[in-house]
Amino acid sequence: MSERFDFTGDELAPAYRAAVDAIEAGDLVVLPTDTVYGIAADAFKADAVQRLLDAKGRGRDMPPPVLISVVESLDALATDVPEAGRKLCEEYWPGPLTVICHAQSSLMWDLGETHGTVALRVPDHENTRELLSRTGPLAVSSANRSGQPAALDVYDAEEQLGDTVAVYLDGDRSTGGEPSTIVDLTGEVPHVVRLGALSMTDIRKIVPEATTDLEPDPKPAEADESKPAAEAKPTDEAKPTDEAPAADKPTDEKPADEKPADAKVADEKSAEPEPADEKPVVDEPAAEKPAEETIAAEKPVSEEAADEKPVEDKPAAVEEPVDEKPAGEKVVGETPTEGPVAASKEEPVERPDGKTTDVRPAD
Repeated sequence: MSERFDFTGDELAPAYRAAVDAIEAGDLVVLPTDTVYGIAADAFKADAVQRLLDAKGRGRDMPPPVLISVVESLDALATDVPEAGRKLCEEYWPGPLTVICHAQSSLMWDLGETHGTVALRVPDHENTRELLSRTGPLAVSSANRSGQPAALDVYDAEEQLGDTVAVYLDGDRSTGGEPSTIVDLTGEVPHVVRLGALSMTDIRKIVPEATTDLEPDPKPAEADESKPAAEAKPTDEAKPTDEAPAADKPTDEKPADEKPADAKVADEKSAEPEPADEKPVVDEPAAEKPAEETIAAEKPVSEEAADEKPVEDKPAAVEEPVDEKPAGEKVVGETPTEGPVAASKEEPVERPDGKTTDVRPAD
């Protein structure tokens, strides 16, 4: 028949007494820890340890860890503990760290198929550490049937384990929720075999050389992350290439600068016919020629305007020759026209028969 005791507050004497009696009798006790609830047995009673394995439905090939009350008990139960392992224990005990060490050969216990090793932990739960100081090292595994979720409160543990446990200590709901991280210290370097409440970052913060097969090694990942940075260098060096278009801008502006030069050539070409326009001033026989020359003089003006349309980017340069040339040409054309017409009005031609003939052009 199982009993449940309150394991909180100040009135803990009944709980301690019942738990110690059950352990000494070789019975099982469920107790709270800083991670999850555990099921405990006397580590030095082989039948009690076997009872624990049976309650969980686990074989001897999965021996339970051993909880101790203080860090100083490490050397009493383990041997050949490396310096890196001691650093981890000093940093994370009490806490969610379990270390696998070589067991002292003088110990008279049977935890299962341990192959000469023992897994040790100091829980970060004050009342449980006090119980451990009264009972000595306890073989403790998570309070659940094998394959089921670990119990986070005493009621969950009681539902799974029932009467296989003599005493249940109710320490309220566990605040941890994750199992401890297990580190094997029997090799050349610490090797993480189970990740739990402590991450690889936490472990490597104390022991940078620690290894694991449970997740990608962040060290190569860091090397891989540095590769993009190295590959990014050519991109930075390529920045001058991006600036090349800016250097080409003056080249693009050169044609714009040359357009006024082309306009000047066009202006020189349009200026060449001017001597031809001056010829009618010398020829006075016919009065109609100046009119034709006026039309001819006007045509180059329109052609020049057509030639100069493409050069619309700089209207000031184009408009100056256009405005000056028509004014000059009209003066040249009108002078001979008005001269003969005026002469025809004032000086009629006298024919041989004595009649006068008006030589004014017909309207």
